[in-house]
Amino acid sequence: MVVAAFVAPYLLDTTTRFVEAAARLPDVQLALITSEPADRLPPGLREHLAGHWRVDDALDPGQLAAAVQGLGGQLGPVQRLLAVLEQLQVPVAQVREHLGIAGMDVATAVNFREKAQMKTVLRAAGVPCARHQLATAAAQAASFAEQVGFPLVVKPPAGAGAKATFRLDDAGDLAAWLDVAPPSADAPVLIEEFLTGEEGSYDSVMVDGEVVWDSVSNYLPTPLEVLRNPWMQWMVLLPRDIGGPEYAGIRDIAPAALAALGLRTGLTHMEWFRRPDGTVAVSEVAARPPGAQITSMLCYVHDFDLYSAWAQLMVDGTFKPPPRSWAAGTVYLRGQGVGHVRAVHGLDVLPEQVRDLVVDSRLPQPGQLSSGSYEGDGHITVRHPETAVIASALRDLVSTVRVELG
Repeated sequence: MVVAAFVAPYLLDTTTRFVEAAARLPDVQLALITSEPADRLPPGLREHLAGHWRVDDALDPGQLAAAVQGLGGQLGPVQRLLAVLEQLQVPVAQVREHLGIAGMDVATAVNFREKAQMKTVLRAAGVPCARHQLATAAAQAASFAEQVGFPLVVKPPAGAGAKATFRLDDAGDLAAWLDVAPPSADAPVLIEEFLTGEEGSYDSVMVDGEVVWDSVSNYLPTPLEVLRNPWMQWMVLLPRDIGGPEYAGIRDIAPAALAALGLRTGLTHMEWFRRPDGTVAVSEVAARPPGAQITSMLCYVHDFDLYSAWAQLMVDGTFKPPPRSWAAGTVYLRGQGVGHVRAVHGLDVLPEQVRDLVVDSRLPQPGQLSSGSYEGDGHITVRHPETAVIASALRDLVSTVRVELG
């Protein structure tokens, strides 16, 4: 029996699915470390847990170590320490090293979490990626802009999910940004050359240093363009066949990128570009499952439970690669205007053949406050064996369904 602890500060929907999957594993006693009291846990989950420990700050490795030791006193030594949130990967790795728990070490976790260091490691390994500068002063940012030219992208050095990321198109944008939020030693900013072309994700499982399974998706349009246009609805497409030449470039360089960052066993989510000349470049890599409904879509295209497969991988280092039998896609519904959801238009006029493809949806509800996030106020996921059918359905959905705010 393996004793495992799962760190999940707050049980949002997706996090809860991963916790529940780990709790259902055979021969595993799972304890949960949260910032919520035990009586706030979902009843259906609570009955499957072997223990619970509340901490004030789940990002504090000292508090996490104390929680793991406390649970060890109740259940026996904790042998695995799990987390899915990107912000937790470094503190969880610090606790693993401190307590001698197997799993990703601190050096590897930092390589994935600190984006400037990540790109330095990748470039040293010959992996193509954007030129970058970790700026701690306005002069560094200005010097980098002079060397590289515009457009540029600025982002937090330990960001996640394209949050707080924006584009500088010219010297005027640079000057305005430096006036409002100049970088400093206490608040460094990662500044990069702006990669152009098609963008997507490369999701993969590595076991003992070998990629044993992978998947490719396409973003339509790119996340940064979505961030720059709050009204824009967007799509993620998972094609059924990823063996063609259009994906050969990223599938060739991704294993080298993961190895350079130090990963031995785990599930990762990589953002990548196919540039106008056909070459590819890595944007960022995260040592965690993908967000934005991609994990659920991977379940649909492979007819398997990736949530449970991830938990099994993290506990015993095994993964059974599933066949890919479907294409799938998701449209992210974003409101037109500001405020609360007033209505969702267009659902009643969708072609019947599109409605028949829907396998998952979360529709915005009247009165719901708009999230303002790039993932939008709801989503619709479709599935079919043919990629062309899914691509057509996504176009119908994104052009027909409209969320009205006000």
